[in-house]
Amino acid sequence: MRCLAVCQTELVVRMLDESLMPSFEVDFVVESKPLARRLHDAGLHVSSADPRRTDTYLKADITPGTCVIVEDSGKRSLRRILESIRDAGATLVYVLGVGAEEPRKREEELRGVFPEVNYLAMAELFGAPLLTEFSRSLTRLKVQQYQRFFSDADHVLILLHNDPDPDAMASGLALRNVLHRTKQTAVIAAQQGATRPENLRMAKMLDIHVETITPDQLAGFDRIAMVDVQPHYFGDAFHRVDLVIDHHPEQAGYSAVFKDIRTSYGSTSTILTEHLRAVDANISERTATAMLYAIKSDTLFFNRQANRVDLEAFSYLYPLADAAMIRKMEGAEITPDRLEYVIKAKQNGRMVEQVFCSFLGTSPREDFIPYVADFYLQLEDVKWTIVAGIVNDALVMSVRNLGYSRNAGEFVRKYFADIGNAGGHRSMAKAVVPLRAFRDKFGNLQADQFTDKVLSLALEFLHEHQAPEKKLVKA
Repeated sequence: MRCLAVCQTELVVRMLDESLMPSFEVDFVVESKPLARRLHDAGLHVSSADPRRTDTYLKADITPGTCVIVEDSGKRSLRRILESIRDAGATLVYVLGVGAEEPRKREEELRGVFPEVNYLAMAELFGAPLLTEFSRSLTRLKVQQYQRFFSDADHVLILLHNDPDPDAMASGLALRNVLHRTKQTAVIAAQQGATRPENLRMAKMLDIHVETITPDQLAGFDRIAMVDVQPHYFGDAFHRVDLVIDHHPEQAGYSAVFKDIRTSYGSTSTILTEHLRAVDANISERTATAMLYAIKSDTLFFNRQANRVDLEAFSYLYPLADAAMIRKMEGAEITPDRLEYVIKAKQNGRMVEQVFCSFLGTSPREDFIPYVADFYLQLEDVKWTIVAGIVNDALVMSVRNLGYSRNAGEFVRKYFADIGNAGGHRSMAKAVVPLRAFRDKFGNLQADQFTDKVLSLALEFLHEHQAPEKKLVKA
C-alpha cells in the first residue's frame, strides 16, 4: 500500500520510515528544503513542498486509496493542511499526534471538522508495533470503503484464474464473506474450472461451487472483483475492474476502483484473513478451513514466500478450522506411484524408539514425501516419522508426530534452518535444503548413511530430556 507522510520533524520521518517499510511504499513531504535534502541523501523518498497547498498533493498523485499520514505537533496550520488533502481527493487520512498534551480533546476538535480523519496519539503506539496498528487500521478503512461500494450491487462476480487452486477458491469464499453475500448474489467463477484432483477434492469437501463463465456473461454483473489474479491474466478482456486482491507482482495496463496487492505475502488468503479480522467479521468453520488449507498450500507449509503475516494468519485461523478436514483433503488416495514410494520407504527405513526414518532417494514429485510421512504415522508403535527425498537438487524432508511429544518444527529448525528453509509446528514440519548445503554440513552420505544420520539427530533431539539412545534396528 502506498503512503504519503506529511511531516515536520526528522525524528518522525525516520521513525515512520523504519516502522512502515517495506510493507508500505512511503513517500515523505516536508516543508524544510535543507531537511528534504538531508533525508534524500540518506536514501529516503522525500520532497520539499508547502503542505498547506492542494497542488502539493495533486502533484504527489494521491488517490482515494492512498494513505496520508500527517504529523500533528500542535500547530494551527494543521486544519489548513487537512483541508488541502481533502480537496485533493484523499480519503484515508491519519493524524499522528506528537506534541498534543490532551490527545482525546485534540481528536474531538479535529473530527468535528474532519469526520473522516483518524487520530492516533504517538504515545499510544509505543505499546504495540506501529506497523500493526497502522496496517490493521488502514485495512479496516479500505475494506469498509469497498464494502460500501459493493453494497448496492444486485449481482457481483468474484473472478478466479483458470483451473483455480486452493488459494483462489478460499479467497473467493472469504471475499463473499466480507461482502456479506450469498452464492446467489455473489458468484464465484472462472473461465476454466478446477481440474487437479486435490483441488476438486477441496471444492467437493467444502462445498465450494466455482461456476464456469464466458466473456459474454460479464456484462450481466454490476460489480466485478478479482482475487488471486489480476486483469492482465485475461488478455484484453478487462481494462477496468472494481476490486483486485492479490499477492502476485503488480501488473500495469488496467484501472481498479479498489485494489490491495501485497507481493510480500505468501498467499491471497492471508490478505483476506486480515480483511475479515479488520472488520470483526464472523469467520465460519468452512471458510477458516479453506483459508488455512490455502495458506499451507500456497506457501508449501511456510517454505515458499512466507513471512510473519502468513504465520499470524495461520495461527488465527487454526482454532477456527476443522483440522481433521484439512488432513483429509491433504491425504490423497493410494495410487501405484504413491504405493511404490511407500514400499521404498519400508525397504530403506529404520525405526528406533517409535521414530521411523527413511530416505526415498530421487523423487519426481514433492508430494510423495509428505504422503509417505503421513502414511507411516498411522502404523502401530510409530510416534514420529521423518521422510526425505531429493527433488530438483534439493533435499525435502517431512516430519510428522502425534502432537503430544516434542515439537517437530523445533527439530527441523535446530538442525536445518542454518542451511535451508525449515519450519512448522508441533505435529508437522518441513525442511527444504539445497543438496550442496546439506553435503557441506553433513558430508556426501549414501542412502543408508543418510537415514542413520537423520535418525541419530532425531534421537539426540528427543533425548535432550530423556533416556540414552537405543541401538538402530532394521525397520
